[in-house]
Amino acid sequence: MEPNSDAGERIARIAGHLNPPNLTMSEHGSSPLSSFHCRAKGGSPGFKVAILGAAGGIGQPLSMLMKMNPLVSVLHLYDVVNTPGVTSDISHMDTSAVVRGFLGQNQLEDALTGMDLVIIPAGVPRKPGMTRDDLFNINAGIVKTLCEAIAKRCPKAIVNLISNPVNSTVPIAAEVFKRAGTYDPKRLLGVTMLDVVRANTFVAEVMGLDPRDVDVPVVGGHAGVTILPLLSQVKPPSSFTTKEIEYLTDRIQNGGTEVVEAKAGAGSATLSMAYAAVKFADACLRALKGEAGIIQCAYVDSQVTELPFFASKVRLGRDGVEEFLPLGPLSDYERASLEKAKKELATSVEKGISFIRK
Repeated sequence: MEPNSDAGERIARIAGHLNPPNLTMSEHGSSPLSSFHCRAKGGSPGFKVAILGAAGGIGQPLSMLMKMNPLVSVLHLYDVVNTPGVTSDISHMDTSAVVRGFLGQNQLEDALTGMDLVIIPAGVPRKPGMTRDDLFNINAGIVKTLCEAIAKRCPKAIVNLISNPVNSTVPIAAEVFKRAGTYDPKRLLGVTMLDVVRANTFVAEVMGLDPRDVDVPVVGGHAGVTILPLLSQVKPPSSFTTKEIEYLTDRIQNGGTEVVEAKAGAGSATLSMAYAAVKFADACLRALKGEAGIIQCAYVDSQVTELPFFASKVRLGRDGVEEFLPLGPLSDYERASLEKAKKELATSVEKGISFIRK
């Protein structure tokens, strides 16, 4: 009897992974998943990660790459459409993280139960001719709804916010958490890693180096002139001509537009954004694990400038942001660019705050 019992248990476990209970609706239209069932039996030691917007252009490659991360034990994939298919597809990957899918808003809170890290790429992408106001009007409401659920189900989670416009959506998230009484500024991080990834790549091309050997701090915000690469602080140290500085700064600031135009209406920077998001998420997970000396640029509740939110280098730890690093010495060009960036950034921050307070 014992061998048959073991075999039956294994079959039940496999069936549970292929048809997780959260995809079966209860008679009340809600998921039966509870906090207790959040970690799968047999799951590897590690962290529980939720991706909100997992079936989208960024969400799908992001989900695949997070499934490959050995620090992830449980991966929850949420979206309003197509989650079962994405979940089934990714669950076939032979890595240790257990994948579960959640479909529709009535399963949102269950997707978030007990999560350590929540990554939010949800929302509509930028399309040719779309203004920032167009993008804001759609994505602001989405971010508000998702953050309300986070405040209820995993208020201590680290939140990586990707949904654009980040300059406004991070202040929106902060206001939602404040209203819920769960706001911890150390745990809310706007993901600006794509600006750093682009800066490293474009600067490496000019320097004739491997991008992996280049580090360019990018501060300010995550849109247009608010994106400020500090080329005077590039590692390894290098000097650039005025023409090179102007070319590199403009290309880094307009990297998103470059991709949107190249895709000719077929999408935005989804693949490079997913790569950058996973790179940043991995840094957060390593910090949660206790690894020391992890420094990344992120858009956060900040005291580095007079603005309430600002992207700069931060040191990550078990509780999120542990230290804000100073901007350091700036060139004349960077100081002038910083003033332009702050003026536009202030407007974007206020727009996000006003959306919740109105």
